[in-house]
Amino acid sequence: MTTEAPEDLNERHKQKMAKKKAIRDKIMAEKTAARGIVIVNTGAGKGKSTAAFGMALRCVGHGMKVGVVQFIKGAMDTAEREVLARFDDLVDFKAMGEGFTWETQDRERDIAAARRAFEVAKAWLADPEYGMVILDEMNVVLRYGYLPVEEVLEAVRARPAHQHAVLTGRNAPEELIEAADLVTEMKLVKHPFRAGIKAQAGVEF
Repeated sequence: MTTEAPEDLNERHKQKMAKKKAIRDKIMAEKTAARGIVIVNTGAGKGKSTAAFGMALRCVGHGMKVGVVQFIKGAMDTAEREVLARFDDLVDFKAMGEGFTWETQDRERDIAAARRAFEVAKAWLADPEYGMVILDEMNVVLRYGYLPVEEVLEAVRARPAHQHAVLTGRNAPEELIEAADLVTEMKLVKHPFRAGIKAQAGVEF
């Protein structure tokens, strides 16, 4: 068995990376379009809303205005709301839900709350001042039929050309996935709840 000399290994690695860079540079040179995109974060795993809030912070870093509407959460304060509220010149954050559906146990009330939140979201989606609008937990609303999918898609499609729209929540409908430009499915592998660990500050809220 022969052992490759370190200098040979380094040279082979350098050549491999040079080829990869040339391919990558060619691909990047072909990507010239710039427009607002529709982003869907879905799946059973954690991180859907967290990823959306990360993009909100990126927007703030670029001086872009962001609107966040939470369709389910509303009853409890969250750290992300507290942080983003500090950038009140760039971020509008409205938590308009009344809690999870198993807590309210009132479908008509949930539908009314979803409608109120969507009216705010529609206004922001139509406003060119916003560089990004986040519809947090919208997929949950659509799953339960609180709002028609086509009505939501109509508002998303009609937004200004530069504006990004982010929709989060489990079980995104196929129509929304088809309309989106970027879809990420969070996969659940392990969860501390199953080990009897409650929601932790800084992790869940």
